[in-house]
Amino acid sequence: MPSENASLYTPTFGLLCLSHALFASSFTMILSELPAFLTSLGGEDYKGLIISLFTVTAGVSRPFSGKLADTIGRVPVMVVGTLVCVVCSLMYPFMTTVYGFLLLRFLHGFSTGFKPTATTAYTADIVPAHRRGEAMGILGVSMNTGASASPPIGSWLAMNWSLNVMFVVSSIMGLISVLILLWLKESLKDKQSFQWKFLAVSKDEIVAPEVVPVAVVTAVIYFSFGAMLTIVPDQTVALGMTNKGLYYTSFTACSLLSRLVAGKLSDRVGRQPVLKLSILMMVVSLIFIAHVTSPSGLLIASGCLGFSLGIAAPTVFAWTIDRSSEHRRGVALATTYIALEVGIGTGAMISAWLYDNDANNFCYAFYWMACVTVLGFIYIMFYKPADKFQQPEKAT
Repeated sequence: MPSENASLYTPTFGLLCLSHALFASSFTMILSELPAFLTSLGGEDYKGLIISLFTVTAGVSRPFSGKLADTIGRVPVMVVGTLVCVVCSLMYPFMTTVYGFLLLRFLHGFSTGFKPTATTAYTADIVPAHRRGEAMGILGVSMNTGASASPPIGSWLAMNWSLNVMFVVSSIMGLISVLILLWLKESLKDKQSFQWKFLAVSKDEIVAPEVVPVAVVTAVIYFSFGAMLTIVPDQTVALGMTNKGLYYTSFTACSLLSRLVAGKLSDRVGRQPVLKLSILMMVVSLIFIAHVTSPSGLLIASGCLGFSLGIAAPTVFAWTIDRSSEHRRGVALATTYIALEVGIGTGAMISAWLYDNDANNFCYAFYWMACVTVLGFIYIMFYKPADKFQQPEKAT
């Protein structure tokens, strides 16, 4: 564990953030065009599965990635996850059937099941304990920077060149991310060589009991994010927005504005007060999205939702690290990421079902998202678990 006087802004942390930004660019670049791509294959009724299948695999792989990150090291797990992104992006042009496409989305989910878990654990290893929230905010900024820039670029490549060019560029972004990771020194103490027995996980390695309260809140918070990824691309078309990636850029760009401040704030006043604020802001934003009638309105509403989620995201991961012991950090983070995938996947499926390819149903879908999000606030209000392990002292 770094000393309290250790610097947060090191070359290693900078390279890690750059790699994370490129990884995010790789898998988000194609998101805005996938619903139309699936529709061209005759799968318009399966749009909810674009995100859900991705998150199912990511969630299922989390216990394995968490355990492997705690045994064979953070860097190998990050490399494997990013390589999956590289290969899958190259495979999309060869998918000519709906079921082939859905199978590839299922496999693509392994990338986010491995890379973010190990990256977050690596970050926790190299930053001072009293600046965890700030570090999680910076890491989130790096990911969102890549994620905000790439969807409109992907749409531009698809419109002016072709979908195949977009997929190739997506793969190249992932490959550069891998090359950066190979320069990083392993942060795990007592690293072990891979053994097949590491793929056998026990019950407390699937769900870490110490972070269940954080996981519950995380699932509820990310429920609406699944809806945004699934049905907002169609909402942009209904409102006459030409570049479908712009709504996601607005979302992630505004998230950048809140992450650094939120991380520092949660280090000072605590995780739960910050989460309450973010949840209330998310509810208002979802109601706003339900009532937009113009492209500019959608961009503003998406930005508000992104700002709200940007407050919550670094806070839940800092809270996870607070409640986990150092030797189970990967498993604990995997549990929170599983909850994230459950929230996104469930939100994607339910929102697609409520929307039912009818523009008149957008408002009902987002009303439901708002109602579910309120449950997170209620949970924090009535269940206040004490942080068990490495909660940093509040700054004075």
